[in-house]
Amino acid sequence: PASIDATQELLAGADYLADRSLATVLFLALRMARPIFLEGEAGVGKTEIAKVLSATLGRKLIRLQCYEGLDVGSAVYEWNYAAQMIAIRLAEAEGTVDRARLTHDIFSEEFLIKRPLLQALEPDTGGAPVLLIDELDRTDEAFEAFLLEVLADFQVTVPEMGTVKAAQPPIVVITSNRTREIHDALKRRCLYHWVDYPTAERETAIVRTKVPGISARLSEEIVRFVQALRHEDLFKAPGVAETLDWAGALTELDAVALDPATVSDTLGVLLKYQDDIARLQGSRAAELIDRLRADMTAAE
Repeated sequence: PASIDATQELLAGADYLADRSLATVLFLALRMARPIFLEGEAGVGKTEIAKVLSATLGRKLIRLQCYEGLDVGSAVYEWNYAAQMIAIRLAEAEGTVDRARLTHDIFSEEFLIKRPLLQALEPDTGGAPVLLIDELDRTDEAFEAFLLEVLADFQVTVPEMGTVKAAQPPIVVITSNRTREIHDALKRRCLYHWVDYPTAERETAIVRTKVPGISARLSEEIVRFVQALRHEDLFKAPGVAETLDWAGALTELDAVALDPATVSDTLGVLLKYQDDIARLQGSRAAELIDRLRADMTAAE
């Protein structure tokens, strides 16, 4: 995109309604060929940004889902040891084993299993791919340190083959739910943005875009109820993803407005912890509904 406005329009074309600050950071990341580091609560749409960029720019999406214990073998590459062993046995059976040549042959690209980070550095006729490193905070500091080479120079080193460097840097999107702090050395290599919960107006627009056929009244009540929940003392406040799931569920139930019984019956779509559900069931849900309706009446 040629401008920040064009970036917003690009995202909106895939039904992602971004605010201007996010569009600005994405625009700069694309123009400067810098990774973008997105932090925020779970369910606010961080991962979706990479998917939308892939779809709108026509680039392949390569996703590295992070988890505790993630290592180089799972993230970058590993050798196909079974195939290497077969090649060695065949060479021995032929009786003409040149050890130096055999070593060179079995540590070649033919026996290399490429994982997401190495795949993202390969040339692609469709353009540099979008590399999504999702939920980096789930990994440990050792893996973060390894990523520094990748993010600084867009290259990785395979000891048996040498350094693999990207001819065209991939579009890198890194996400974190901030369950732990990410080291400053990694953040310095990225453009940073905190993806916050949307305003009520923008969340209402998102619901109406993503849940076709929902009534204006129901969508407004849903968003006001969810926004109120985010100020409650909950173990996990609902994100935009949960708002959309709940809106879809209530639409399937042909609801035209919120009522305490329907809210209590469907809280499992919106909240994911029993303590939170128990806190909201019954009178508390009714109080929130009464309050939001009073606010809506006062705003008219």
